[in-house]
Amino acid sequence: MSETPKNIAQRVIAMEAAAIAGLGSLVNDHFDSAAEMLLSCKGRVVLSGIGKSSIIAQKIAATFNSTGTPSIFMHAADALHGDLGIIQENDVVIILSKSGNSPEIKALIPLIKNFGNKLIAICGNSQSQLAMHADIFLDTTVEQEACPNNLAPTTSTTAQMVMGDALAVTLMELKGFKDGDFAKFHPGGTLGKKLYLRVADVFTHNEKPAVLPGQSLKEVIVEITNKRLGVTAVVDEQQNLTGIITDGDLRRMLEKNTDIEKVAAKDIMTHHPKSIPEEELAITALDMMRKNSITQLVVTNGKKYTGIIHIHDLLKEGLI
Repeated sequence: MSETPKNIAQRVIAMEAAAIAGLGSLVNDHFDSAAEMLLSCKGRVVLSGIGKSSIIAQKIAATFNSTGTPSIFMHAADALHGDLGIIQENDVVIILSKSGNSPEIKALIPLIKNFGNKLIAICGNSQSQLAMHADIFLDTTVEQEACPNNLAPTTSTTAQMVMGDALAVTLMELKGFKDGDFAKFHPGGTLGKKLYLRVADVFTHNEKPAVLPGQSLKEVIVEITNKRLGVTAVVDEQQNLTGIITDGDLRRMLEKNTDIEKVAAKDIMTHHPKSIPEEELAITALDMMRKNSITQLVVTNGKKYTGIIHIHDLLKEGLI
């Protein structure tokens, strides 16, 4: 009986995982040299390749750019027809190839060497023209492709991509590249917002419900109703936060059959409410809401009450 699609998928994943696990044994002092060369590069890193390797080269270039290593992609075939002008004096060139003997690659190698640029090879053939003429050779040899005919680049391109990721992460750590630096290059989308969007950017359009400790239950209900956030802060005359009253606090109070005519804000407020400084990241506010199973947080500036951030605000920003 032939394999099911699920069995085939599991076999392919196992083969590629095994190849990646074995890649670690191929990392040697050449990797250290490559990292040092890229770290000291005064220009850009030019990534190149042919066929499927060219697609992996584009991905690695994109990863380098987003992690603080200026990079550009140059297709190996196009390089022979005018795109060699991409390469500048201080650039380091990385060429990806499984065989290292593709005609375009073999033609490109002496041109790069004549320019005087350093060349790093990410290649699966240590005896190839590319591996032997590169300044540094990073071995990505795999035993076989996941393709049943051992032809279509599958395992080999996965190995190339992992080697590129290893270089990118190594450079990040050597440069001390932090999440704040990462945010500079990812300002759009959810990822960027998680890294740079702050509470102060989100809550200021909301109403600012507040009552004094001595105000009546009726005044509390009116404030919560008018401001439409399901909550009001309780503050002193200097706007320092002293407590919070939520819709839930009102319901629980009414269930106790309390003489509501005598109830003041201070009698039902929650002391030491969950709060967040306005300079904190918005994603931190979301984490606090999830951890405490609440839908809003009091926002503060020091001891001062400045507003309310609601989970709906974070939903609008796409953080959820």
